[in-house]
Amino acid sequence: MPRGAFSAAGIAAALSLALTACSSSSGAPSGPASGTGAAGGALVVGVTSDPDTLFPWKATQFQAVNVLQNLYGTLTEFDKDLNVVPGLAESWETSDDGRKLTLKLRQGVTFADGSAFDSKDVKDSLDKIMDEKTAAVARASLSSVKSVEASGPDTVELELSGPDAALPANLATVNMAMLSSDDTEEKLNATPNGTGPFTLGKRVPSQSITLTRNDKYWGAEKPKLASVEFRVIPDESSIVSAMQSGNVQLAVFNDPLVAQTAEGGGTIQVAKTPQLNYHALQLNAQHGDLKDVNVRLAVQCAIDRKQVLDTAALGEGEVTGPITAPAFKSDPNKRPCPARDLTKAAEYLAKAGKSGGVTIKTIVSQGEYATSVNEAQNLKAQLAEAKITLDLEVLESGAFVDRWVAADFDAAVALNGGRPDPDGSYGRYFTSKGNLNKVAGYSSPELDELFQQGKATTDQAERKAIYEKVGAELENNAAWIWLFAGYTYTATTSGVQGFVPMASGSLQYLRTTSVG
Repeated sequence: MPRGAFSAAGIAAALSLALTACSSSSGAPSGPASGTGAAGGALVVGVTSDPDTLFPWKATQFQAVNVLQNLYGTLTEFDKDLNVVPGLAESWETSDDGRKLTLKLRQGVTFADGSAFDSKDVKDSLDKIMDEKTAAVARASLSSVKSVEASGPDTVELELSGPDAALPANLATVNMAMLSSDDTEEKLNATPNGTGPFTLGKRVPSQSITLTRNDKYWGAEKPKLASVEFRVIPDESSIVSAMQSGNVQLAVFNDPLVAQTAEGGGTIQVAKTPQLNYHALQLNAQHGDLKDVNVRLAVQCAIDRKQVLDTAALGEGEVTGPITAPAFKSDPNKRPCPARDLTKAAEYLAKAGKSGGVTIKTIVSQGEYATSVNEAQNLKAQLAEAKITLDLEVLESGAFVDRWVAADFDAAVALNGGRPDPDGSYGRYFTSKGNLNKVAGYSSPELDELFQQGKATTDQAERKAIYEKVGAELENNAAWIWLFAGYTYTATTSGVQGFVPMASGSLQYLRTTSVG
């Protein structure tokens, strides 16, 4: 397994995006060579939790997203280098004034139930995602869209309030999956019906979910695997044992110690991939003592982020600011208290009139990612020295997600998904009309204006400068406490070929995987 420093330079080129909404060539997204493994085969993937939903518009749990992105299609996609490439839209073009995006759809695409995909489904999907009653988690990503028109069977026109450089990238997430206009949330939670490379085969709740190859998949390269079973094994170390015994062939680990153990056996190969995902202590600025910015800044100054990284993840990663995408990367040294400063933390508590200390009720997920409890315990110990008590409540993954979505917490120890474009990462959280702003707990007129500016230009240098200001606004107000960005460790047994780990954490390249 390669070691070395987690450097932005190492993946910056891979993550640079053509964000200008422009005409794109037709054809399926190119994938890596799948090796020489025989076509077909059944792959078992070890996972630590069961999907908490099978409805793509509301999926926030990592495992749910990983399953659903193999069942559903999106208008655009990310390739292995996180460039925006054609998906269900084979091309797109923006008007000269930036106020209209025209999408040309693929023809001959069908849903899993055999019904045809067309512009009616796109209009219906986008309209419903934009409808507040749907409670779609990506609704804010369509904030620039005024209307959607199906101008022909294979043509859709989006009228925009102004230029939106982030829109093509935002359309690539599974939370923007295209659904049949005949389907409902209730129906899809029981029987997914997408245009992806796989279809639902069988589900045994809390035990496994099996996908089968979609032989009618539209991509130029058809899926090789006959089936993919996601088998729930709650502990990563137990997944290693299952791989060693031949019962599991692929797993993605978060715990570097588990990854080292897996590789040390000699029969498992481990690939290490730097992630856009970031670890954070989310603070809800609408709750209790955290309403006072001075209390939040006291938390900011009382934490040694490198100690959290070293304790929970063996130093595997790097301390990060809000934006992890290398093209827009935040500088963590520009935040208030870039190094731990207990004197400054005490000063902030005194300003808040809380010199005697504060208690913050904090939720922690157990099961979705391996380092969460260790992170929480280290944060608790550090903050105790500043008279800040983290009252920890450890929850199983599904309960954590429910509490998180409801913003039912003062603070949350969280691993959040990063994206190649900062608007997709944070527009839905930190704008006043963002549909996850209740979860984020913080917004400001300044952030509203900055996010609007960030979408309005396609000039990369201008966008970088704008998002530097976004990062500064978030850090100076300690909206959350950003900790570190780490790695994922993709473990495979012999015979598994063609899978490509991605910095986004996506498992979309199961469609190019084979097992011999």
